[in-house]
Amino acid sequence: MKRANVIFLVDMESFYASIEHAANPQYDGRPLVVSGDVNRRSGVILAACPLAKAKGVRNAERLFEAQQKCPDLVVVKPHMQRYVDISLQISKILGTFTDLVEPYSIDEQFMDVTGSQKLFGPPYEIAEKVKQAIMDRFGVKARVGIGENKVLAKLACDNFAKKSSEGIYWLRKDSLDLDLWCLPIEKLFGVGRKMSVHLRNMGIRTIGQLAQTDGARIKKRFGVHGQVLWMSANGEDYSPVTRAAHARRKGYGNGMTLPRDYVKKEDICVVLLELCEEVCARLRQDGWMGSTVSLSVNGADFVEKRGFHRQYTIPFETNITMEVYEAACTLLERFWDGYPIRRLSIGVSNLQSDQNWQLSLFDDNASRDRLSTIGYVMDGIRQKYGKLAIQRASSLQKASQLRDRSQKIGGHYK
Repeated sequence: MKRANVIFLVDMESFYASIEHAANPQYDGRPLVVSGDVNRRSGVILAACPLAKAKGVRNAERLFEAQQKCPDLVVVKPHMQRYVDISLQISKILGTFTDLVEPYSIDEQFMDVTGSQKLFGPPYEIAEKVKQAIMDRFGVKARVGIGENKVLAKLACDNFAKKSSEGIYWLRKDSLDLDLWCLPIEKLFGVGRKMSVHLRNMGIRTIGQLAQTDGARIKKRFGVHGQVLWMSANGEDYSPVTRAAHARRKGYGNGMTLPRDYVKKEDICVVLLELCEEVCARLRQDGWMGSTVSLSVNGADFVEKRGFHRQYTIPFETNITMEVYEAACTLLERFWDGYPIRRLSIGVSNLQSDQNWQLSLFDDNASRDRLSTIGYVMDGIRQKYGKLAIQRASSLQKASQLRDRSQKIGGHYK
C-alpha cells in the first residue's frame, strides 16, 4: 500500500511585526504594528504583533483606528527589502529538510516531507525542528499545518495550528467530519465575503454542508471555482508541491493606492502611464507580451463604494508601453464617470513569447519595431542607473507618483 504524502504549510506569525520586534529589542513586550505613512491614505496596518492583536488591533485597519484602541502602540514603517531577504533565507532553511519547497506568499511556504522522514523523523518531529530552526535564526515564530495534500495543510494551519499553543496541527482526511466540517463556511480556504453570501443563500452554512452537497450542483452554479471549493471541503487536492509551480505566469499587473483623491482625467492618466510603464518593463524583462489589458478603478468614497474592473483585448500581443496605455485609456474613457479615484491597477494577460511578433497588413510594422527597441533600451538604462535615470515628460507633473514609487518594493518603502 502506498504511503500517504506528508505536506507542510509553514506560516510565519505576524511576519513583518515579528521581524521588527527581533530587530528592535527596545520594543520587547510592547504592542507593535507595521504600518504605512501616518500622513497618507496608505497608513493602514500591514502587520500587528500578538500583543497588539490582544488589544483589538487588526491587520488592514486604518492606523488612527488602531491607535484609538491602543494608545501606547509602537508604529514602525515597513522595510520590504528586509522582509523579502528573510523570506528567501527561510526558504533555504526549509530546503535543508526537503528539496520540495514551494513559496506560497512572502510568509507562507509549502514543504513535501514525504521522503524526509527517514532522515529527520516523523512529521511532528520534523515540524518541531523546522519551527526551532526559524526561531533560532530569525526570532520568528512559525506555525505548521500538516496534511496529505496542500489544501489540507493550508486548512490545518489557518484553522487549527494558528490557534494551538504548540503551533502544529495535523488535519487527517479520515477525520474531516469531526475536525473540519463543523466550521462555518467562511473558514474554508477560497471562500470570500461574496461567495459566503451566495452559499448561505443556498442553505450551505458549514464546510460539511458544502462537502455533502452534490458536487455537480455546485459546479453548475459557480463553475470551476465552485468545483474547487467542493473538492477542498472534501479534502481533495491533486496539485503537487513543486519548485516550478509559479514558473509560468498567467499575467502581469501593478496597482497603487493614491496619496489623495484624483478627480482630473489628466492627473489620472499620468499615474496610469507610469503603471503601464512598470508592467511593460516587467513583461520585457521576462520575455513576454500580452494581448488583454485590464483596468481596475476604486472610488474614494468609503461609504458609497464605486469602481470597476474591465478588460480590453487588442488584436495583437504587445509589451510596448504606449500600446498598453492606449488600451487602458479606452477602458477609462468608457467606464469611468468622473467620481474621485483612490486606487488604480493595470494588468496584462494572454501572454506569449516576445520572440513571436504578429506582423500587421495595415499598421506600420517598422514603427512598432522602433517603439519596441526603445522600450528595451530604456529598461537597460534604468537597470544600470536607477528608475529615475530616464523619465517621460508627464512624470514631471505634480500628479506623478514615479519618484515616490521608485523608493518602494511592493508598494512600501524598502
